[in-house]
Amino acid sequence: MALSAGLQMRQSQSLVMTPQLMQSIRLLQFSHIELTRFIEQEVERNPLLELVSSDSDQADAGSEAAVEPPVAPAAASDTGEDAAWAGSAESQAERMTSEIDARYENVFPDDHGTERVDQPEFIDNWKSMPGSEGGHSGEGYDLDDFAARAPTLRDHVTEQIAFAFSDPAERLIATELADQLDAAGYMVGDMAETVERLGADPEQVEAVLTRLQEFEPAGLFARSLSECLGLQLARKDRLDPAMAALVDNLELLARRDFSALTRICGVDEEDLLDMMAEIRGLDPKPGTRFETGLSEMIVPDVSVRPASDGGWNVELNPDTLPRVLVNQTYFATVTGKMQKNAAGQEFLSECLQTANWLARSLDQRARTIMKVATEIVRQQDAFLLHGVDHLRPLNLKAVAEAIGMHESTVSRVTSNKYMITPRGVFELKYFFTVSIASAEAGGDAHSAESVRHRIRVLVDQETPEAVLSDDDLVVLLKKSGVEIARRTVAKYREAMSIPSSVQRRREKRARARAAAV
Repeated sequence: MALSAGLQMRQSQSLVMTPQLMQSIRLLQFSHIELTRFIEQEVERNPLLELVSSDSDQADAGSEAAVEPPVAPAAASDTGEDAAWAGSAESQAERMTSEIDARYENVFPDDHGTERVDQPEFIDNWKSMPGSEGGHSGEGYDLDDFAARAPTLRDHVTEQIAFAFSDPAERLIATELADQLDAAGYMVGDMAETVERLGADPEQVEAVLTRLQEFEPAGLFARSLSECLGLQLARKDRLDPAMAALVDNLELLARRDFSALTRICGVDEEDLLDMMAEIRGLDPKPGTRFETGLSEMIVPDVSVRPASDGGWNVELNPDTLPRVLVNQTYFATVTGKMQKNAAGQEFLSECLQTANWLARSLDQRARTIMKVATEIVRQQDAFLLHGVDHLRPLNLKAVAEAIGMHESTVSRVTSNKYMITPRGVFELKYFFTVSIASAEAGGDAHSAESVRHRIRVLVDQETPEAVLSDDDLVVLLKKSGVEIARRTVAKYREAMSIPSSVQRRREKRARARAAAV
């Protein structure tokens, strides 16, 4: 059998992931803040893109309408002397200077050569300043620009170190220990390593740390949660032997092992509950109150309101839809002047193509979000009317088949998108829950979120004499039409941080006895 080389032509179809297609897919899963940052970067790179804000037209109209305020005419006077004083601000200033010797250097002898705020030329300059009431912008100053910066944890500690330590060596050690504070106010460094690096006496470093632990707020420079709580209790003069034993056994407190805690602390259950209440009132992270980071506010992408016909109005939030315009006029003008510059024309052509692609991608993104949100509202109509008990089980496949899209597209659209409804603000993924079978033949399935809500309601309604076990919850849920296993109930209960029936019975009975006393 002879081997030979040959040339063949074959035609086939394949999906090619171009960079623009990949970027379009990324736009779907961007949140409002991420999308805004991306568009701002594109506007900086592309001279043909313009980002239009909702209030830009109003600002332009206000700036064009900004004119100098009219000057009221001087009132007529009966005497010639009063009429002589009537005139412009400049003539009045000159007359005061010549007749009554009211020179600025005589009034303020230390301010020679400086401008005064009441001089006419300063007033004219002030009127032309942007941001002033007489300026061209028509906008006043933002008082937030002049607000003092909130002190950080390091600023707060450094200020106290300056007053607490006069010895330079101790101040150096204190500064080194302050550098080892984390955002919660805990010491994260190794004391042995710190002593070796500073070449100081270990007792001196420990003494400095003890003084640092006296700083405000109480609990700073602690090396563990137990030490942090102990410092706060000691500041309140409440660190007695029983409380110290409780703080040293926080793992038993987390497991709610009351019998072991009463034996270790030497108190009864009533006193133990009082001690637990004091522990709950402490701050486990005293340094977080100095955090200066700003939390990002959630801006809903979709708004749902009741319609007059009994349905729902689903609308996109215009604040989350950036308006991007392609400046075709600028492209035509510049292209006409660059006929001999091939590189420049190629660059502008690429910019125009990118700008048109971005505008189409943003429009397609908005349409896709609208389709998905409308289908979610149609599927979860009972939830919007009656609450979480009527939340239907829903998956991505059902929505994708209803709107004719792929599941991955629906998944990207529902990521980091929020919907404001009469029931509150929810992430779009909140409406997708697993299905739990009905206990009745042919009955509708229940969503996992609604089942968790029912478990929480049943636990809240139980009494100290009739605390519900996981088996009891299974029976009650089955009576209400929910077929669920005991292990699933235990999993949902633990996910909601609900203690076991034994622990709940101890707490409820102890609280009942304390309330009776």
